[in-house]
Amino acid sequence: MKFSKVSRRKFIFTALLATPCAIVADARLIEPQWFKIHRLNLSDKPTHRFVHFSDLHHKGDREHTKSVVDAINSLSPDFVCFTGDIVEEAKFLPESLELLSGVKAPMYGVPGNHDYSSHVSFDDISKCFASTGGSWLVDEQIEIADGKLNLIGVAHIGPKHPLPISKSGMKNLLMFHYPAWAKKFGDEKFDLMLAGHSQGCQVRIPFYGPIMTPYAVDEYDLGLFQTKSGPLYVTSGIGWYPIPVRFNCRPEIAAIEFSVS
Repeated sequence: MKFSKVSRRKFIFTALLATPCAIVADARLIEPQWFKIHRLNLSDKPTHRFVHFSDLHHKGDREHTKSVVDAINSLSPDFVCFTGDIVEEAKFLPESLELLSGVKAPMYGVPGNHDYSSHVSFDDISKCFASTGGSWLVDEQIEIADGKLNLIGVAHIGPKHPLPISKSGMKNLLMFHYPAWAKKFGDEKFDLMLAGHSQGCQVRIPFYGPIMTPYAVDEYDLGLFQTKSGPLYVTSGIGWYPIPVRFNCRPEIAAIEFSVS
């Protein structure tokens, strides 16, 4: 068999043409469904493992959401934290709750902006989270881990909604949707804060960062940050909005090792 020689110039030209196509294919067809498990150890001697996930944005992609639930269960967490945006449209809520009810650990969550804008039933969501042994926390708090951990869920910040207060003598874990809210808690200190909303900005250019940042994110676009009120972890989330594109920003489930003693 004979092979024709390819000139260096032709090879480079072909490679330049192929690279953008490969990037587009990855961003559109591969990364949006290719979630990872991000492991984060926040203690030298952890006592508990919990899962943090966010921004499911379930749109009827049943198999994808089921794979997320299966991955959560495979980690055998002590509890699960969800930081908002189950769906964008109310018609997808029943299926998403059916799948989320399969989580085999107490699941606690707070609403995101799409949970409000889609006008879904918070009663139905609350029943689903309660069925796992957890709670849907709308400006509420609950003591878990044998009373050693105060878990706080913030859904509103404003004149009619007092700021959350940490409890002394126990660890305090604060959940909210918008990362930029980490700046709004004054001198109050928390052992860990969790947020979503940014989805990691979905498209991140290597050595540069996100090309666009959603509102109420500010500098807290993705990862672990040290803030005035304590450490903040912002997850890249599971779903996408408004376009089905991710590049250099895979969806994730965060498995966090944490000490409550």
